[in-house]
Formats: sequence, C-alpha cells, structure tokens
Amino acid sequence: MSDAESTGTERADLDGDGAGRTRLFNGEPKTIQLSLDAGESIPAHTHPGRDIVFYLRSGAVDLTLGDETLSLSPGETVRFDGDQDISPAATADSEALLVLAASSE
Repeated sequence: MSDAESTGTERADLDGDGAGRTRLFNGEPKTIQLSLDAGESIPAHTHPGRDIVFYLRSGAVDLTLGDETLSLSPGETVRFDGDQDISPAATADSEALLVLAASSE
C-alpha cells in the first residue's frame, strides 16, 4: 500500500513482494500491481464502467480482450474498455501496472 505525505501526495513501491494482485492506493483511480508466474493466467472477467490502462513492466503476457489476443512485451501499454471480457496469461514471469478509471461515458 502507499504512504501518504502531508501534501496529499501518495507514493507506492512497485518492488513489492511480487505476489499476485496488489492494490497500490486507496480511492480512485484503482491502481493495481499484477504479478504472474510463467504459465499463470487470470480467467476471463469484466470491469464494467471502467477504462483500463495495462502497462507491462517485465516478462511477456498474452492479453485477451474479447475475441482478440495481444502479445505484449515489456514497455508496451494498452488502453481498453473494461466492459469486455479480459484475460491476461503470462508466457514468462511478468509484472504489470494497471490503472482502472471510471469510464467517462
């Protein structure tokens, strides 16, 4: 979790324990650090009413969005609508940063 400073600024350490999903801040937008081992995946699910930014920090992930699968490499960033089915699958040990913001529509 983050440390709040007196200015209202929050900081989070992205070098956490590397265990699954870690919420970095309270409140909005929802910010998640995702760690997946090679061969690990998250079943298809949705985040209704959210716009999502998925930034792959390290590793390799096949990100299925509806009927499309994107093969991501470190440094790649994808923005998408959370109303569709989403399923990330790691093809190597991977870490990603996700920001889930309330949809503007």
